[in-house]
Amino acid sequence: MYSRPITTLNLSPFIRGKLLKAGFKNTKDLEGITPVGLSRELTISNEEALVILQQVRQENVDSFSATEALEREKTRCPISTGCSDLDEMFGSRGIMVGKITEFCGVPGIGKTQLGMQLALNVQIPKSLGGPEGEAIYIDTEGSFIAQRTAEIAEGTIERINQQLHEKAIDAEPLQVESMLARIHYFRVLEYTELVALVNLLEEFLETHTMVKIIIIDSIAFHFRLNFTDMGLRTRLLNGIAQTLLQVADSKDIAVVLMNQMTTKINHHAVDKQNEAVLVPALGESWGHASTNRVILFWKDGVRNALLYKSPSMGEKVVQYQVTAHGIQEYEESRKRMHSDP
Repeated sequence: MYSRPITTLNLSPFIRGKLLKAGFKNTKDLEGITPVGLSRELTISNEEALVILQQVRQENVDSFSATEALEREKTRCPISTGCSDLDEMFGSRGIMVGKITEFCGVPGIGKTQLGMQLALNVQIPKSLGGPEGEAIYIDTEGSFIAQRTAEIAEGTIERINQQLHEKAIDAEPLQVESMLARIHYFRVLEYTELVALVNLLEEFLETHTMVKIIIIDSIAFHFRLNFTDMGLRTRLLNGIAQTLLQVADSKDIAVVLMNQMTTKINHHAVDKQNEAVLVPALGESWGHASTNRVILFWKDGVRNALLYKSPSMGEKVVQYQVTAHGIQEYEESRKRMHSDP
């Protein structure tokens, strides 16, 4: 870990003074300390301690050449969503590794179902072009259902085993129990728990090197209601985004965030009318946190996905469906695909 003097950090003189008085001279002295432990050492709030540790993490960055970055991109294995149309929307075979992808949508659109599917698809064997990894699932809403995940796992195993058979690959068949065991589940009940957990991810990943995807469902839940200090909220969210992006890139992990939608009132100056529209939660500034942003929405009773933001792909809309066995292509899309000459 790169170390620099506490006095050079972008912190208030009061906080820097407290750190120095407590014996923290360099950023390396803060390695391994928890937000709760730091708050006790400095007699400050947990929230202030979280902000300090996030600042320290942001200061510790590594550099590498563009050539190295290109080689890393080539070796990274995308993670399939289970729907080929969704996968192709990203210009590859699925969710990008080393990046943050955000899915925004109203309740019932399938965000949690997609999260469960990704936690299972990350386990697709390398012999089939998959990552053959494990998943971290951070549940802020209590929407993760183990039984539903097991049902999706059954469909996933059926597809994987069929592909193994078609390709004549001799491999041990997957089991529902073993797939569920490769999902590391965390239930967080408040925003301080979420921030603390995100700050401890690197430590967890040191002993769980097979993790290839981190899913947070949802990122907005604990930050939307009863949060009066909007400045603190912004700082905490920015710290979460920076830490996740650093973890994603340094550990070759895909980070997937589920986000909610909220109502925004637009005022039209011409006709002086107000229009209510649905927009992703957490405000416009949060929209810069993710590398890719996808808006999930209903149209004519069909689920649609709009690639709204991407550094390499243009806007595109595809359809998908949620079945008993998980995320799949929309039935009409399947029919068109099979009817094409």
